[in-house]
Amino acid sequence: MAEVLVYVDHVDGAVRKPTLELLTLARRIGEPVALALGAGAAGTAAVLAEHGAVKVLTDDASEYADYLVVPKVDALQAAYNSVSPAAVLVPSSAEGKEIAARLAVRIGSGVITDATDLQAGEDGPVATQSAFAASFTTTTRVAKGTPVITVKPNSAPVEPAPAAGTVEALTVSFSEQARGTKVVSRTPRESTGRPDLTEAAIVVSGGRGVNGAENFALIEALADSLGAAVGASRAAVDAGWYPHSNQVGQTGKSVSPQLYIANGISGAIQHRAGMQTSKTIVAVNKDAEAPIFDLVDYGVVGDLFDVVPQLTEEINTRKG
Repeated sequence: MAEVLVYVDHVDGAVRKPTLELLTLARRIGEPVALALGAGAAGTAAVLAEHGAVKVLTDDASEYADYLVVPKVDALQAAYNSVSPAAVLVPSSAEGKEIAARLAVRIGSGVITDATDLQAGEDGPVATQSAFAASFTTTTRVAKGTPVITVKPNSAPVEPAPAAGTVEALTVSFSEQARGTKVVSRTPRESTGRPDLTEAAIVVSGGRGVNGAENFALIEALADSLGAAVGASRAAVDAGWYPHSNQVGQTGKSVSPQLYIANGISGAIQHRAGMQTSKTIVAVNKDAEAPIFDLVDYGVVGDLFDVVPQLTEEINTRKG
């Protein structure tokens, strides 16, 4: 069976959930070979093997932390040359998409970004994508070279499938460009205790109808009752009610959770582009004609200031 190269997203050896989802998808089309880079890379092997990696390539060079993406592209290209995979899978983060694009240029292959599903096909892997601001769902195949595919978080289940997970050190020769841009400082992001927006299984968002920064406490309370991330529409962000890092939409972050709850969001196409691939969508809006209701699985026509506190209270009561 052909091997599939999977780029590992981890923090000091702690593998992030999107990588485990990639291993599930990789097993559909071949045998996963994982590539882990940077500090703690070797410590990822046990988890990766538990989820299907037959081999784990590692390199802990300091360049991956000291410089921007080029050293990681150099390493991924070295792994590609070593493995000769049937496909390369990368988590669909901002950095992941840049790494994938750079690799595709280097190896003369096509690239598919933001896939939401992946299946084996007669002529290579077939990816499902959401296109034109989520107005269409397409199936796509790379026609030239080895497919390089980035996959959105929450696109596949995490399924344990124990494999050998043999650890091998990868020899990487860094290019002249690798040290061209150096990271001079880092500032840790302040933790809210909530899951990362793009990886969360549940997202609770607020829009123009929240009517003020102080009222986002209602959205946060509902999110906390569900263990969810908090999102915001562009209107709420532009008004200064919530940070831009939490914006969901075409000019913000794209999310694909199991459950998306939109509160006071009209449903402009720019917002829909960032959340339309959510598995289940619920909307609360007092305007029965709001475009968001054309999209939802469940809609509540009502004032969010009445509905959201009652919903939060009911959830907390059931949890108690």
